[in-house]
Amino acid sequence: MTGAITVIPGQCRYIPDFLEPARGYDLYDCLLEQVDWQQHTVRLFDKEYRSPRLSAWYGDPDAVYRYSGMVNLPLPWFDPLQALREQVQAATRCRFNSVLLNYYRDGNDGVGPHSDNEMEFGARPVIASVSLGETRRFIFHPRKFNSAESIRFNLAHGSLLVMYGLCQRQWKHSVPKSRKPTGPRINLTFRNVVGRGCRDRRAGNLR
Repeated sequence: MTGAITVIPGQCRYIPDFLEPARGYDLYDCLLEQVDWQQHTVRLFDKEYRSPRLSAWYGDPDAVYRYSGMVNLPLPWFDPLQALREQVQAATRCRFNSVLLNYYRDGNDGVGPHSDNEMEFGARPVIASVSLGETRRFIFHPRKFNSAESIRFNLAHGSLLVMYGLCQRQWKHSVPKSRKPTGPRINLTFRNVVGRGCRDRRAGNLR
């Protein structure tokens, strides 16, 4: 990928200027208005919590995503979202049939350490993350068997982060909350749902 910075060899690349700034802000305004944002309830350790961000799931009709006791049926693609999917697919040379959108309204919204390792995404998923709006800190947390140090960097407006290979098995990642005044941010993570029970299938590979 042109202009890519290697974050984790063989597992993560970062393109800080994937989208031109003006186009990124136009897309941000469009998504803010057109996306069906919802504050979902998640179940952790038999307790239900209100998600600390708004989100939406879009994709092909069969891209059904099950997470934390919820069954997420995809909303249909609309033109600006479809155009971005095609651009991300061209840059990564991977196919994506769905996208999770998250809206972080301010520094009180975030997401704790986790891996996108659900069986729907296959054994070695490729996940392409586009950031729009406010720059936020992003952290890779090594799993217990990984002796590496945590990796901290910022996700800038218009950037593209691509996680692939064994990234979801060897690392967790998070967008921590911030006590500093922080503007809103939209994040889009493009994925390929391959179906439950498909841990031995690849969701896509960078070539």
